[in-house]
Amino acid sequence: MDDFQVFVKPVGASCNLACSYCYYLEKSELFKESGINRMSEDVLELYIRQHIQASSEQTIFFSWHGGEPTLSGLDYFRRIVELQKKHLPENRSILNGIQTNGTLLNDAWCRFLKTENFIVGISLDGSERFHSVNRFRKDGKSSFNEALRGFQLLRFYEIPCEILCVVNAQNVAYPLEVYRFFKSLKADFVTFIPLVDQLSPGSNQVSERSVPAKAFGEFLCVIFEEWKTEDIVTVKIQIFEEALRTAFGLDHSLCIFKAVCGRVPVVEYNGDFYSCDHFVDSAYLIGNILEKSLAEILKDPQQKAFGQAKLDTLPEYCLKCEVLLMCNGACPKDRFIETPDGDPGLNYLCEGYKLFFNHSKPFVDEVYEAWKMQEK
Repeated sequence: MDDFQVFVKPVGASCNLACSYCYYLEKSELFKESGINRMSEDVLELYIRQHIQASSEQTIFFSWHGGEPTLSGLDYFRRIVELQKKHLPENRSILNGIQTNGTLLNDAWCRFLKTENFIVGISLDGSERFHSVNRFRKDGKSSFNEALRGFQLLRFYEIPCEILCVVNAQNVAYPLEVYRFFKSLKADFVTFIPLVDQLSPGSNQVSERSVPAKAFGEFLCVIFEEWKTEDIVTVKIQIFEEALRTAFGLDHSLCIFKAVCGRVPVVEYNGDFYSCDHFVDSAYLIGNILEKSLAEILKDPQQKAFGQAKLDTLPEYCLKCEVLLMCNGACPKDRFIETPDGDPGLNYLCEGYKLFFNHSKPFVDEVYEAWKMQEK
C-alpha cells in the first residue's frame, strides 16, 4: 500500500516546551487515565512491523512526531532502529524523519541521527525577536538559544534538516527579515506554516496571534521574488515547490494541497489511530493497531470518507477558482468561513493562497515552457 505517511507519537503530546500556539499539548487529556507517556516496546515493535507490511515502496518512510519525540530518549531511538532492521525485508531500505523543537539535541543525538541517516525537521520562527514571541519553555523563558544550538549542531554534523517556521501575526510583517535570517543560517529547506488558531470549534473567528490571510499571501509573494532570482537552486521552500509541481502535471506531495486527504494519519503511543494530526479526538478515532492492522485501518471506510470529504465539500466558489489545482481548498481544518456567496466551507487562508498562487503562476508557466523547449 503506497502513498501514506504516519505521524507516530512515541511520547504522545508530552513536550518540554509550552509554545503558546501548540495545538497538540491538550491531547494529553485523551490519555490521562493511563498514566503512561511512552509507547511500550510491544506496541512499538508491532507498529514497526505493521508499517513495513503496509508499505510497498522500495524505501519505507517513518515519521516520528510529538509532542517532543526526543523526550523518549536516545536509547529508545536506538531500539527503534534495531527493531526496524529486525523486520526489514531483503532488498528494501528504511528512511526515518523526526520532528523536534531542537532544544534537547546534543552531540550524542547528532552522531546517532547522522549514522542512521535520519532527516530532521526543526522548529524556528525566525530570529530571536520572532521566535521568542510564541516558543518558550515551561518556565516562560525563550527557547531560542537552545533551538538555535540544536540547528547548528545538525548543520555541523551535516544532517539533512528542514526548518519549520510558523508564520503568525508578528513575523508575517517581516518576510525578508525572516527569510534572510534562515539564509544566514545556511538553511537549505524551509517550510512556512500559517498559524490559524480558531477561537472555538464552529467559530469563524481566530485568535490575535493568527496570521491574517491576505498578509500571509503577501509574505509568500515577497519571499518568492527574492527566492526565484537568488536562491532557486540553493534553497527549497515547500510551498514554492508545490506550486512548481503543477507546471509538470505532478500531484502535490503536501497533503494540504492534495484534492483528497486522509493519507497522513496519526498513531498515538497507545496504538490508537486517528484520521489526521489536526483531528485527534474521539470523532476521528478509527481504530487501534493492537486490534486491527495498520493496513486494514488505512483502508477503513471511515478513514476513506474523511479524506474524500475534502473534495466533496468544496464550495462552488472553489470549484470555479482559477488556481483550484494549486490549492484544492487547502487544509480542511481551516475551512470554516463563508464564501462571498454565503456558502460554508471556504478556507480561512483563501485570500492569501489565491494571492500567492496567482502571483507565482506566470513564473510557473514560464518554467513549464522552458522545460517543453528542452524536451524538443
